[in-house]
Amino acid sequence: MTPAIRPLTADDLPAHCDALADLLLDAVDDGASVGFLAGTGRDEAAAWWRTLHPSVADGSRLLWAATGPDGRLLGTVSLVRETRPNGRHRAEVAKLLVHRDARGAGLGRRLLAAAEQAARDTGATLLLLDTQTGSAAEHLYRTAGWTAFGTVPEHAATPDGVLADTTYYYKRLPA
Repeated sequence: MTPAIRPLTADDLPAHCDALADLLLDAVDDGASVGFLAGTGRDEAAAWWRTLHPSVADGSRLLWAATGPDGRLLGTVSLVRETRPNGRHRAEVAKLLVHRDARGAGLGRRLLAAAEQAARDTGATLLLLDTQTGSAAEHLYRTAGWTAFGTVPEHAATPDGVLADTTYYYKRLPA
């Protein structure tokens, strides 16, 4: 059965922080450069998700969860809307995570599509994101119509502390 994707509200978020932490730690354990280093504890990861509550509550961050038929969290993505007046036409796709057990079945593409549709629905016409250069995610973004526009050398550390390049992408959406 195909995982269900649904938005998480600020009221939903507290009940999902532990599962979101597990998903984040799975990505870190698999070597993804997603802002955390190896050895990050579950409490620290869950606390990070809790810090998102205000931005989810005020609508500046939209958040989705993908769950399997058993209710297990398999993926997530965020859309961070720009709130400054001169940038309300753009948003950033952030923390697209798919559990290792669910990869290769199109869930990442479906989560990305959910974020893109929400961006359209809120009037955004330009999306941005960044990812580790050479990561598997780059294939997803390129085949989903995203355009690389620059690479910053040694921008972020991988979970094991090695500095890695980051590639930035954009996608224009129809107005």
